Amino acid sequence: MNIVVTGGAGFIGANFVYYMLENRPEDRIICYDKLTYAGNLATLEEAQKNKQFKFIKGDIADREAVYKMFEEEKPDIIVNFAAESHVDRSIENPEVFLQTNVIGTSVLMDACRKYGIKRYHQVSTDEVYGDLPLDRPDLFFTEETPLHTSSPYSASKASADLLVMAYHRTFGLPVTISRCSNNYGPFHFPEKLIPLMIINAMHDKKLPVYGDGLNVRDWLFVKDHCAAIEIILRKGKVGEVYNIGGHNERQNIQVVKAILKELGKGEELIEHVTDRKGHDRRYAIDPTKIREELGWEPTTSPEVGIKATVEWYKEHEDWWQNIISGDYQKYYAEMYGKKEIID
Repeated sequence: MNIVVTGGAGFIGANFVYYMLENRPEDRIICYDKLTYAGNLATLEEAQKNKQFKFIKGDIADREAVYKMFEEEKPDIIVNFAAESHVDRSIENPEVFLQTNVIGTSVLMDACRKYGIKRYHQVSTDEVYGDLPLDRPDLFFTEETPLHTSSPYSASKASADLLVMAYHRTFGLPVTISRCSNNYGPFHFPEKLIPLMIINAMHDKKLPVYGDGLNVRDWLFVKDHCAAIEIILRKGKVGEVYNIGGHNERQNIQVVKAILKELGKGEELIEHVTDRKGHDRRYAIDPTKIREELGWEPTTSPEVGIKATVEWYKEHEDWWQNIISGDYQKYYAEMYGKKEIID
């Protein structure tokens, strides 16, 4: 089959490209990516050596370009990772998130209607559910949890999800949606919590932690997420939503301390900074549905995953050094009040 992976030069999308090339060698994998700040063609360097892989530069919100891609590649499956995804950036410039995450999704689905498709899969986030109280560890997000967004980013993703289900109900488009917890692993963009802390700690720079650092996230190693999506494509029921998580909840401060321990650095590098506006306190996913119906469970513990991620960043300094540009350092300074991420 021809499988188009939009946003395939980004963090999770690129990991999915590699996962599919390894596990579905009979399929053609076409990466369609605009190559914005978080899309890095160097991430796909090894993939481009594979004859079953093709890269196309394009914007999912560009209807003419998307239709051309459909006409030429004749995709059987669309897996839509393409999204603006950083909450801080959505607070600074919400409109960009609406353009990519909502308009882009509608253009892709219109193309699916026009040219035909076996499956459209929307990669969403647990952030569409809002947050959970810290004092209720018994509560979890299920697929039936009402959408209750907290940021322009999560609002744009929830809007896209509703649009996907509307296209299924109105036009019969064969869709599935997955909502995952926080991912981590190789190729994670340096502005995100775990890679940011790893890179700063490696260079003995301060580690900026929002507020008290007690915000809780359900962490998922990216390869486990990729395996879940592949199973949904094979076995998932059209019109269904599947939550992907692993009951691996950690406070942000616990994650930061684990990274420092792995690198042999002291906790004096931690620096608490002004909290993010509307910062969600706790995310926690109940993955019962995907486990019982499709047989998926995560296989990577947080301890193993953090160790592997730290080692990857230590071994791939060229990759992330090339990303840390002047523009990125300017953004970093605006967010955290620092002149630079590293010397």
